[in-house]
Amino acid sequence: MRIEQAHPDDVPALARLLWLDTRGVEPERPSVDAFAGQLARWWATCEATHVAFVARMPEAGVVGMAWIAFAPRVPRPGAVVRMSGDVQSVFVVPEMRGRGIGSALVSAAAEHAERYGAARVTVHSGRRAVPLYERLGFAPSPQLLLRPPEA
Repeated sequence: MRIEQAHPDDVPALARLLWLDTRGVEPERPSVDAFAGQLARWWATCEATHVAFVARMPEAGVVGMAWIAFAPRVPRPGAVVRMSGDVQSVFVVPEMRGRGIGSALVSAAAEHAERYGAARVTVHSGRRAVPLYERLGFAPSPQLLLRPPEA
């Protein structure tokens, strides 16, 4: 297995993974090929703030992904450049789960954010994945609060 930063050539594989990850979530979805075009256009406008990592297996190609989204923070005196990172859209194809691929992807994304100066790295996780994130050093924070849309 190789974990590496994704490139525009990886858009079809990333689109396939995002498409697989959202089965049953969206009632009307474009084909995976149509979505690949949409993803390519979106990423072209967001490449400065969103970095994708992929897991490649020699026999299976791209089998997993994790994205890190960067958000600039308001400057402070003495700290003009401030940034946060948010791990997003982590997915490993079901038949490859349990091999450490998700952990390797999340670690690569979080370490990338830290290398580029993110003061904090967050993740919004589903319940089943919480133990994975905790094993990787993520912990609940009493200062990080969420306001649901209906509030």
